[in-house]
Amino acid sequence: MLYIIVAILIFGVLIATHELGHFATAKLLGVKVNEFSVGMGPAIWKKQRGDTLYSVRILPIGGYCAMEGEDDDSVDPRAFGKAASWKKMVILCAGAAMNFLTGLLLILILYVPQQAVLVETYGGSTPGYGTEECGLLPGDRFLSIDGHRILVYGNAQMYLERAGDTLDIVVERHGQTVRLDGLYLPRQERTDEEGVTTNRRGILVASEAAPLSGFGKVQYAWNMSLDFVRLVWISLGDLISGSVGVRDLSGPVGIVDTMTEVGNSATSAYAAFYSLTYFAALIAVNLAVMNLLPLPALDGGRVFFLLLNTVLYRLFRKRIDPRYEGYVHMAGLAALMCLMLVVTLSDVGKLFGR
Repeated sequence: MLYIIVAILIFGVLIATHELGHFATAKLLGVKVNEFSVGMGPAIWKKQRGDTLYSVRILPIGGYCAMEGEDDDSVDPRAFGKAASWKKMVILCAGAAMNFLTGLLLILILYVPQQAVLVETYGGSTPGYGTEECGLLPGDRFLSIDGHRILVYGNAQMYLERAGDTLDIVVERHGQTVRLDGLYLPRQERTDEEGVTTNRRGILVASEAAPLSGFGKVQYAWNMSLDFVRLVWISLGDLISGSVGVRDLSGPVGIVDTMTEVGNSATSAYAAFYSLTYFAALIAVNLAVMNLLPLPALDGGRVFFLLLNTVLYRLFRKRIDPRYEGYVHMAGLAALMCLMLVVTLSDVGKLFGR
């Protein structure tokens, strides 16, 4: 029960942090904010300060930043709709930027105490696969595979699994960068004496510890944040291609359930803290990327219309009627809510299907 509460609070804080990004930049750029709320539902605390009502609400599941003239016309000169385009752009992107920075900070917190990290190296060939003369040498540290940089531990194994039969690999060998282009390493099917069939390339990925100190910790945290962004794009690509389905997606229910499992499976308080913080960082970066997708009702959708209106005005001195843009966002919101309902029902089905 404890980890369920912690997971809900983490999810709520990340959403509130997103809204804080909008709020802070709106205030900084002179846009009027009518209310900034932490939490949803009935208010348990309110305070008016200047033009803004600050509130804390009973449900710790996010928050909101209500700007003047954000969704309707306003004669107030400080309304969001009357702000310069670049100010609107900054405000709209600030929520996602805050989520990304939150994820980066959480990762940095985890790695500040670390003195070393694991890196992936070539561990040799599997007997019987004919890969002994493939060009890789034991101890080679993977730097990139098919143009994909190896940012953190686990990347090499992932890209080897996703790659085709011919690979372009860059490694570090005795302090020198070595390019190995066009390596033919096809998967080969094998069946052992017990009848178990495997499909492998015949190369082994090993690991070794690399020292981590000073600015290297910041660099590693940055690389991990970028890797989270890359994982989101890979997942979206798999979803579009049909490699994964809606049942493989997770909504708030699934995320809370996963975080609860992570906490319950931890062998110590520190392990639980580490796992939950890592997962929170992953969610934070996911929220940043997803919110910037050019889809109606999301920040990215509003940025798209802002850019489109800028182009239309420069070319034809015309802009899209705000009413029509509002209709598009309403339709997008309805579609997102339907998707959320389907994903939530799927998550609930998984819970009861165990």
